Amino acid sequence: MSLPFYEAAGNEISLFEHAWKNQLPVLIKGPTGVGKTRFVAYMAAKLNLPLYTVACHDDLTAGDLVGRHLIGDGSTYWSDGPMTRAVREGGICYLDEVVEARKDTTVVIHPLADHRRVLPIDRTGELLHAPDSFMLVVSYNPGYQNFMKGMKPSTRQRFVSLRFDFPGVAREESVLRGETGCDEMTARRLVSIGGALRALKDVDLEEVASTRLLVYAAILIRDGFDPVEACRAALVESLTDDIEVAEALMEVVMATFGK
Repeated sequence: MSLPFYEAAGNEISLFEHAWKNQLPVLIKGPTGVGKTRFVAYMAAKLNLPLYTVACHDDLTAGDLVGRHLIGDGSTYWSDGPMTRAVREGGICYLDEVVEARKDTTVVIHPLADHRRVLPIDRTGELLHAPDSFMLVVSYNPGYQNFMKGMKPSTRQRFVSLRFDFPGVAREESVLRGETGCDEMTARRLVSIGGALRALKDVDLEEVASTRLLVYAAILIRDGFDPVEACRAALVESLTDDIEVAEALMEVVMATFGK
């Protein structure tokens, strides 16, 4: 299994390995596009474990994670969900943006995330005991938390936690070069734009420019696309639908890439 590109920010690789060896679940929190999902994919490959990733959403239920009975060829059969497959195979189950899932998912998350390490499957009467290699990993963006969609302390305190944030200038430049193969000057300019967009105070944005969006822009530029238009498509139009706000963001781009 080849390792996807990942550049460590601190001791997160070692911490993850120690948590896995000791059958501890991990919670990763941080803004959108800073490498949470890539980090989990990297660790799964590094540990040579199957990875089941679930993008959580408002309609995701415990049944979606565990599995359900389906009808086919005139009969009913059981189909494992991603969490059940990860437990059976001793892999990693990664619940991305876990706070978006419906509250009933806690009935399957809690017994897997504490000393019991079991997955009850009510519809089949099974009680699966997770093997030593199984690991539960969840993530969420604290910036989107509100009263209705916060993580309950009873859930959060079952996990070893990692905090991800936007990388520093040197590391973000290195990430862009390593991920896309772009030249040093392009990486430097894009990181400068990203930093300037994140520092804007008078512009109303739901999210600031992520490293992921800078990577998209770098890929377009590396492939020969005009740098200004690459930034418009990958950064500005991805951050806002407001024409006036977009014009303000483009001023930042033009200050770096404008002719």
